[in-house]
Amino acid sequence: MEGAALPQLKTEIPGPRSRSLAARLERVECPEVTCLREGPVFLSRALGSNVYDVDGNRYVDLIAGFGAAILGYSEPELVQAANSQSETLSHAMGDLYPAEVKVELLEALSRMLPGDLGHGILSSSGSDAIESAIKTALLTTGRPGLVAFEGAYHGLGLGALDTTHRALFREPFRARLPERTRFVPFGDAEAVRSAVHAGDVGAVLVEPIQGRGGVRVPPEGFLRELRSIADEAGVLLVADEIWTGLGRTGYWLGCEAEGVIPDVVALGKALGGGFPVSVCLGRAAVMCRWPASRGEAIHTSTHLGHPVGCAIALRVLEILERDRWVEHSRKRGEQLRADLSRALSSAPCVVDVRGRGLLIGVELDSARTAARVVRQALRSGWILIGEGEEGRVVTLSPALNIPDALLDGALARLVELLSA
Repeated sequence: MEGAALPQLKTEIPGPRSRSLAARLERVECPEVTCLREGPVFLSRALGSNVYDVDGNRYVDLIAGFGAAILGYSEPELVQAANSQSETLSHAMGDLYPAEVKVELLEALSRMLPGDLGHGILSSSGSDAIESAIKTALLTTGRPGLVAFEGAYHGLGLGALDTTHRALFREPFRARLPERTRFVPFGDAEAVRSAVHAGDVGAVLVEPIQGRGGVRVPPEGFLRELRSIADEAGVLLVADEIWTGLGRTGYWLGCEAEGVIPDVVALGKALGGGFPVSVCLGRAAVMCRWPASRGEAIHTSTHLGHPVGCAIALRVLEILERDRWVEHSRKRGEQLRADLSRALSSAPCVVDVRGRGLLIGVELDSARTAARVVRQALRSGWILIGEGEEGRVVTLSPALNIPDALLDGALARLVELLSA
């Protein structure tokens, strides 16, 4: 069945049309954006967990478009929501003359998420949501400093970039960064406690699991410690749930695995089911520190509360709740992780298998090994990525509704590649 089919390849990878498009792209795109060294495959369409390239090859996407296609591609209910909204109101002036569906989405988020995370600022990307969170922390505490973690990735806007740890992203733009972030080892609560008392810190910014950092899972109790430290020091606990939220890790928020509710949370990726929409949500006592608008919002954008994005996001939330995909992700992820650990227990290149829900990382002995596995997987029709600062963690983050047959096939192929 289309959308739930195993790979089918008709050409070498990349195929001739992909190679031709790569040559054309090289002439018109900034060279920094798309890696053309080995020639990428260019996609033409997608359905469910299958994506098709311009040469007619069919792949299984095991990363769900960097986690965004949480319900797979072109999910019929999301397509219907987008079409229906586009036919009636395709754009609204979100901070001046907003759409009704903007209200409905924020109400749904307030109802479905834990705690008092009931006031939000909508935006278009995860990085945008982090910018909103950083500004919220400053307005609430009056202190510009932040504590973030080694290995953290929070986006590439200049505010968000100041909290992203990897030198690859930071160094070219360091002269423009405020350098108001103190980085401490991920999982080290005592280092956090020391850092927040250094003077000007207003918030601790944490990913419950570091996704781009290599699916790094902190020690048990670490998030609870952060909650206590933030409360003791009078700073905000800000959770970047752009990758881990909305069922990816088996909970509505990844922090819930330890029973922790942040003061502010950033959501993106899965929220739009592949459409660019994000949100920063916070407790009422925090978000009310923003001044009331008197006709000119001090933090806004043209597409804030975009009606099509809001309609799709609202339907994503409805489907996740109705079909119990969050709970399904938790159980399915536990089984997949156990199966991978067992099957790879004797593979000499495997260092660790870790994760939570359907966010799983297989750490290998070298970046070279990981690159080989990702490349060979692609050439047999399976899409994976390498994460972590050195790129040696092969990551799986499939759609929550990926068919069992595709997960079984992926496990078999991954074990085959890692046992070679």
